Amino acid sequence: MAFFVISLIGYVPAEAQLSVSEFDKYVGVVMKEFEVPGLCVTIVKDGKVILVKGYGVKKLGENSVVDERTLFNIASNTKAFTATALAILVEEGKLAWDAPVIKYLPWFRLADPCVTQELTVKDLLVHRSGLGLGAGDLLWWPTSAYTRREIATRLQFIPLETSFRSMYAYDNVLYLVAGEVIEAVTDTSWEEFVASRLLKPLGMTGSKTRLSEILTNSNVAAPHAKIDGSVRPVTAFTGDNSNPAAGVLSNAIDMAKWMIVQLDSGRLSDVSRLFSRNSTRQLWTEVTPIPISEPPPGLSRLRSNFNGYALGFGVRDYRGRKVVSHTGAMPGYLSRVTMLPEDKLGIAVLTNQESGNAFNAVTYYVIDRYLKAGAFDWVAALKKLELRADTMTEAEQRSRETARDTTSRPSLPIAKYMGTYRDDWYGDIVMALESGKPTIKFSHTPSLTGELAHWQYDTFIARWYDRELRADAYVTFALNPDGSIDQVKMQAVSSATDFSFDFHDLLLKPVR
Repeated sequence: MAFFVISLIGYVPAEAQLSVSEFDKYVGVVMKEFEVPGLCVTIVKDGKVILVKGYGVKKLGENSVVDERTLFNIASNTKAFTATALAILVEEGKLAWDAPVIKYLPWFRLADPCVTQELTVKDLLVHRSGLGLGAGDLLWWPTSAYTRREIATRLQFIPLETSFRSMYAYDNVLYLVAGEVIEAVTDTSWEEFVASRLLKPLGMTGSKTRLSEILTNSNVAAPHAKIDGSVRPVTAFTGDNSNPAAGVLSNAIDMAKWMIVQLDSGRLSDVSRLFSRNSTRQLWTEVTPIPISEPPPGLSRLRSNFNGYALGFGVRDYRGRKVVSHTGAMPGYLSRVTMLPEDKLGIAVLTNQESGNAFNAVTYYVIDRYLKAGAFDWVAALKKLELRADTMTEAEQRSRETARDTTSRPSLPIAKYMGTYRDDWYGDIVMALESGKPTIKFSHTPSLTGELAHWQYDTFIARWYDRELRADAYVTFALNPDGSIDQVKMQAVSSATDFSFDFHDLLLKPVR
């Protein structure tokens, strides 16, 4: 793979713990080991830009190199922008963190009326509403025809998985609701508000607030993913209904500006602030604890004493330092933004391939050098972790095949399973015979169309025609005593399927 290094902004002081030449070589090793075509790295320290660089290519098979202005989708790192936007509105008196959401969106409902009454603006950001992991994501993922308002309205039909404020479960849909709150109190769309009140004063002139702008900008890194064992370009996700959760596009230069202001408690200059120190405390204070698990074998350095979610940021510790961070994932893009407030150190790594091990290897290399933590081979340790995960996925697949009863047959003629089925929160899913083959189609999600292949008994597998989805799903029919269809449940075939394919939350009933 061609390897390029573009521009360096700023300089590395003599006392700094980072050698640029060694770092360049290291990033090259990371990209090769984890098969990343292109990435950019931003490092800031003590309010100064230490490094902004592009590495590699924007698209495999082409010679267009990544530079410091190349745009990447930062995905869920967008959540920090939404939280900061709300903080500004709180300072202006247009919102209150602890005010109920229905004060600003009287039409909003969740499944439990008590939760609806008590859910606050802050609750929208901290993943403790009672919704399950990724619940409702199929309303926008893959790209759907639903508007943001329609998505928010349909949340009332999703059963809550846990009691209110009792457990952490990451969600995206409540950030879409947060976008609706911003629009309600400002009469301005989330996209326009973030662009005018965050990007413009920060001088983030290259960044965008719409996923669809991936299609209209020339200096954009193309998304890549490993499909059938090899990394190749994939189709970019461009659904603007998800922008408040995952819609910001940014580059190395602009991420430096973002981190410097965050690390300086919102100060733009000696006389100007984007937000106050109090807002920084709010944004960075843990609200929802996250259970602490033992780190994987060989990665004991990652053992932590606390872990939790604040407002649009995760907070935990590393080697005695508080770490404020977030990651982002969209098809073909992964990113990580990491800040150590005590050290005024910030690192952003934006990539155009789906390798979290790559951004972790780069991030921790930088942190270790600034903390003088001693040498550690992050590439080797994370590569072992990757191989272990791949082995487990392959073993899971073999186990499924071994346990399958290949002699079983469906209880009914195939035509009897066909028809329109409805889920209260998603809507209609149509199963029909096309050219004699059973097919499945999600009415509001064009790419969720595929063939139904018999698996065993009354379970079929939806094999999506778009193989980039990597999200085949079991479709299991339950029968009434008279042989008619009572209900249909779905679940992802592989545990490696992205959690936003929340097929398991669907309860499909036949439309008679």
